[in-house]
Formats: sequence, structure tokens, C-alpha cells
Amino acid sequence: MFIKIYFGGKPLFLCDEISPDIEHYLHHDDAIFIDEFSTPALRSMIHEMDLPQVHAGILKHPNLKDLQNAFWKKFTVIRAGGGAVWNENDQLLFIHRRGKWDLPKGKLEEGETIEECAIREVMEETGVRNLSITRTLSTTYHTYHESGKHILKESYWFEMKTTGEQDIVPQTEEDIHAIEWLGEQNWDQVMENTFPSIMDVLEEVGKMRNGEIENG
Repeated sequence: MFIKIYFGGKPLFLCDEISPDIEHYLHHDDAIFIDEFSTPALRSMIHEMDLPQVHAGILKHPNLKDLQNAFWKKFTVIRAGGGAVWNENDQLLFIHRRGKWDLPKGKLEEGETIEECAIREVMEETGVRNLSITRTLSTTYHTYHESGKHILKESYWFEMKTTGEQDIVPQTEEDIHAIEWLGEQNWDQVMENTFPSIMDVLEEVGKMRNGEIENG
């Protein structure tokens, strides 16, 4: 098993074994591999991932949960919920934020469930109503710096559907300047200008829709 964390566009894999999904990274000169579980090793990997010449990392330990817990302690962790929303025309809802295509999501507020957070954020960022969750998708992880802190964001994704006419309104105070419904045949334009974690979510949604992976 592994957990994939993006540092910008670069993946870091926390793993308990070298699976076929990550094995080929071992052969890249610009990838870092560490199989030592210690505070200096964790700090070293985080430092390496911020270097421009490093493009991937693998941090291996037999107990993935212990590795994750230790790694998480190096960051301020923020949890967020978001949605991949289908309308009745089999089109998915996309937003355009800060020059990139994205899916609507936002931070978990005190007292709400992650599902409530995801629905609220989709509504606030796009104006879409009549939302219901159809299934749980994957969780994505990415890091960034903010106000001198090293942030790790956990984004919990849900597939949703909506019905009826929608009056979509971009939440401009969140730097959203466009919203579009796009059929799967038009996702290429999104894939060319989005974040790696969003590409992972879209790949999962597409495979589910096409029966390539089990729904659930």
C-alpha cells in the first residue's frame, strides 16, 4: 500500500512495499529513495522534495500507519471536502481558479462532517443546488507553504449529482472566475491545465464511469 503526497507537481510516496505503481520511480536519477524511519530521515525527505532537481520521492517503512503518523506531525494538517458533480446531461462541474482548472472544494469547519463540508463548499463556490452524494472517491494530499507554515492538505472527494436547472455563480472572493459543465470528451482541456491531484480524481471518476474499476 502507499499514500501519495504532492509537493507542487512532484509525488512523494509513503509505502510499506515497492508496488508496481511506484517501482519505476526507483530507476529515475531525479527520484529520492529513503527506507530509514527516523526524524532526521523524515526531515531530509521533506527538504529534498523542495529541491528543484528532485522530481519524486519514496519513503518506505513496514508499518505504513506509523510512517504516516510521524510524517503528518511535521505539518499543519488541514482537512477539506470537495465534489465531482454530474448534471443530468452527463457533464461534470469544473471551476477556473487562479489560472487553473479545478474541482470545487474547501476547508472543513468545526462541527460539520466531511460530507457536509463537501456539499457546502460546492454550493458556496458554484451556486449549484439540489446536490446529493452518490459515492465516496479517493482522498488526495498536497503540501504548500502559508504564513511561514508547512501545510499538508487532506482533500476528501465525493462524487455527486444534481438535478434541475442551475444558476451557476462563481465565488469571486475565492478567486473563482469561471464555471463550466464539461462532458468527458472535453476533459482534455482540463487535463492540460490543472493540478496533479485533480488529474488523479478525474482518472478515478472516468474509470468508474467506464466500468474499469469497481464502483463503491
